Amino acid sequence: MKHAQPPRGLSRRSVEQLLSNTKRDRSAASRIEVLSRQFLGCPYKLDPLIGSSDIAEVFTVTLDGFDCVTYIETVVALARASNVDDFADWLRKIRYEQGRIQWDRRNHYMTLWIRNNIRNGILKPFSIRAVPIVSRERILNVVPGLDPQRTRIKCVPKVAVPRLQRHLQTGDLIFFVSTRKHLDTFHAGIIVRGDGTKVSMRHASRSQGSVVEQKLSDFLKANRMAGVIVVRPQ
Repeated sequence: MKHAQPPRGLSRRSVEQLLSNTKRDRSAASRIEVLSRQFLGCPYKLDPLIGSSDIAEVFTVTLDGFDCVTYIETVVALARASNVDDFADWLRKIRYEQGRIQWDRRNHYMTLWIRNNIRNGILKPFSIRAVPIVSRERILNVVPGLDPQRTRIKCVPKVAVPRLQRHLQTGDLIFFVSTRKHLDTFHAGIIVRGDGTKVSMRHASRSQGSVVEQKLSDFLKANRMAGVIVVRPQ
């Protein structure tokens, strides 16, 4: 694969080193576990991407700091890649609708990010028949310069997450649905399944200032939310 535009900040050597750690890992889950672990302790970066409604979009890679979205995008792109150019190409496809590097094509809202990456075959929906799903209506309008977007969010309500938790696997992506009327999700992370019933989440935490691993139950206790959405990388 050839990417359309080399991303700013790309260190080919760093990507090669990261990919060398996963040569023996065949499954998406094991690759995501290894790769997401490499970034633990990296600093949280607020607004790490370049572009806005009046500033031209620049395709950017950051491997030394993340917000919650760029952390997930980077790990998933690395997990799908066999070389540096593959990584850049997958990152572009994950971040932008139809892979087109434009600010208004960036998947700003995570429900759009999920939908487009399911359509691209990068993710698949995840649900359990015995765990309830609720529907939330939102008119998304918190990104300056974007027209409001009406969307319907299907999620597992917060009270049912403990029932969902026992079915989660390492590598699953979890998104936390906002209680605000004009926002879909407020945070996201990567599930890591430990021994027994231990379920943790790796995420770029603004409050803790870095990429951390935290018990999922602790995050649920500490944050208000309407529910969660879980998808599984393919």
